[in-house]
Amino acid sequence: MATTSEKYRINALAKDFDIKSKDLITILDEAGYTGRTHMAVLDEEELSIIFETLTQNNQIDLTAFFKEYDDKKNAKKEEERKKLEAAKAAAEEEKRKKREAAGKTSEQPQKKRSRDEVRVVDTRGTSNVDLSRYDEKILKYDSDVPESHTNVQKIKKKNKFNEQQKGKKGADKNQKTPVKQPQKPKPVQLKITVPDYITVNELALRMKITAGDVVKKLFGMGMMVNVTESIDYDTAYLVADEFGIKVEKEVVVTLEERLFDETADAEEKLKPRAPVIVVMGHVDHGKTSLLDAIRHTNVTAGEAGGITQHIGAYRVNVGEREITFLDTPGHAAFTAMRARGADLTDIAVLVVAADDGIMPQTVEAINHAKAAGVTIIVAINKIDRPGADPERVKTELTKYDLLPEEWGGDTICVPVSAVRGDGIKELLDMILLSADMLELKANPERPAKGTVVEARLDKGRGAVATLLVQNGTLHNGDIIIAGTAVGRVRVMTDDKGRKINAAGPSVPVEIMGLAEVPEAGDVFNAVADERMARELAEQRRAKKKEEEQGGTKVSLDDLFSQIESGVKSLNIIIKSDVQGSAEAVKASLEKLSNDEVKVNVLHAVAGGITESDVMLASASNAIIIGFNVRPDKNTLDIAAREKVEIRSYRIIYECIEEIEAALKGMLAPQYKENILGRAEVRNAIRVPSVGTIAGSYVLDGKITRNALVRVIRDSVVISEDRISSLKRFKDDAKEVLQSFECGIGLEKFNDIKVGDILEAYVMEEVER
Repeated sequence: MATTSEKYRINALAKDFDIKSKDLITILDEAGYTGRTHMAVLDEEELSIIFETLTQNNQIDLTAFFKEYDDKKNAKKEEERKKLEAAKAAAEEEKRKKREAAGKTSEQPQKKRSRDEVRVVDTRGTSNVDLSRYDEKILKYDSDVPESHTNVQKIKKKNKFNEQQKGKKGADKNQKTPVKQPQKPKPVQLKITVPDYITVNELALRMKITAGDVVKKLFGMGMMVNVTESIDYDTAYLVADEFGIKVEKEVVVTLEERLFDETADAEEKLKPRAPVIVVMGHVDHGKTSLLDAIRHTNVTAGEAGGITQHIGAYRVNVGEREITFLDTPGHAAFTAMRARGADLTDIAVLVVAADDGIMPQTVEAINHAKAAGVTIIVAINKIDRPGADPERVKTELTKYDLLPEEWGGDTICVPVSAVRGDGIKELLDMILLSADMLELKANPERPAKGTVVEARLDKGRGAVATLLVQNGTLHNGDIIIAGTAVGRVRVMTDDKGRKINAAGPSVPVEIMGLAEVPEAGDVFNAVADERMARELAEQRRAKKKEEEQGGTKVSLDDLFSQIESGVKSLNIIIKSDVQGSAEAVKASLEKLSNDEVKVNVLHAVAGGITESDVMLASASNAIIIGFNVRPDKNTLDIAAREKVEIRSYRIIYECIEEIEAALKGMLAPQYKENILGRAEVRNAIRVPSVGTIAGSYVLDGKITRNALVRVIRDSVVISEDRISSLKRFKDDAKEVLQSFECGIGLEKFNDIKVGDILEAYVMEEVER
């Protein structure tokens, strides 16, 4: 058979066998490989099918062949025997005539010979006797084999036959040599893999038979399906078994699983990494000034003029340790990244001006940081200004559940001055202390994974992206995929503009080489297969388009259908015309929480509904409630795009009643148990790749498909499971009544024994 490196076309193979190409195409069609042309390249399975078919169709009847050979041989022996007897008779007659002639010429009597005397007969004159003709002849029967047969199977019997004849010296010449029957080639056992569900047409292609045969077989099993319908694995297994084909469960591996190594890192490979910090706060409270002060305070004299560009992130040295800062435009961009699933930061530094105190954007920043679940450190800035009152800022922080450490809380507050540089070192020390409490670690010895901080299209350089490596190490030349963008790292620079060849965990870099501009917040991975990466990017584009057509954000109307098991929560953002109304609504809604459902108010302030509120709701899967406020057209468009629900009210009680109704839908319903029936296991049938099927007899009631079931052995419940399949003979059944036999398959439990009792029941909901 051809190796994987050899390629055979149908026309070339037909020429080798001296047959027509259409004969080979017919063989493939009958085996389920349709649509082949005379120029098609054959794979290994197709070659195997053609060779086996030709071998079976061109078998030589060796029994008849050797019988004909033996008949010819015996006939020739008989002819030679008759010639020999005639020659002997002629010789005897010649001798007799010579004796008579000698008797007449000699009257003396012949001398009497003794018994031991040897008589010599002179046969030199009898040249007509050929002794070699008595030797057995080996008939050449190769010429009797049809030439066309030798193209598929050559019979090499001649040498073996000669050896057998040589070993027969001294044996009975009339004894025939036993003819060994030819060994037929063993048929190839076809094995296929089948997923949980497969269409009839696809199953037929895998089994290399026509779809019509599969439909007929399913019809005989009581299933009326067409070639485009899907059947489950159990049914496909039974169909294939009817055709003598082995079936194994197909393990579906996604492109992400093939491309990305998501195995947990071994503890010994984890190394400490630098913390990643985001700076947030109200406008004009000194975020940019504080970042500049940190950056310039912690560069060496030789590097002071070396900061040639800004890439949205940078690193500072604090003693022998490093800290990575993200310079985001504000909490809106921070939340936009979160909405795309990016968890970039470990610690949020909240900048609050000592002379202004808590402002509306400060409150938003607090709520965004809380929703992200990051540690908050408060930097009380502008302590050098007249009227600065850090203690008043700390008092205001308590209203938002941020209690300073010196007051017995766990929020670190550091007074700083970005202008004079006061408190910068203390702030950095607190950041490192908080990072130590978090025990931040990563594995630098694996392919890089991280997040896109920002990206843009440069006219001269193409797509330029700032990446933050969060795990592993990114190398120059690595193939990466970020969202729907794929490319190879051509050039990589650090936050100082210097070209580097590798970047480890918590290191921000700017790269070039992506085919398109990714979005901020996209997760990137270094991969080994560029072709598979591009295929994954195409899948992500299609999925993104599908999600844009139909969102899955939370809404009050379909809230119950989206509830997951465990503790449930409803995230809400409240905006009102006055702060008093917002606080009143927040207090009223939070009172609706109970042990099973929790109302979580992420943000409750006065003001109109803005784009920032929509982005926070999108990132936190929340709904927005407005009192006497309405969103503008731009905000409505963004909410529609992000699939965020906005509900506006004028009366507070209407809001509370609607939320209460939604929460009642969220409450876990009460159930009671309803026993359906019991069945006794009479036979435990082991089915490969499926498990154990309980051949059962229904004792009372009925057994229904997908019912819950208890396995009872000796009056003890040994397992609780769910019925996965229910069959009468080979047909699927919705229910089986008392006094009937059936086959029952369970989802998880396989240790079924003869004599077990299967008690089927359902849980019925009781209205609260």
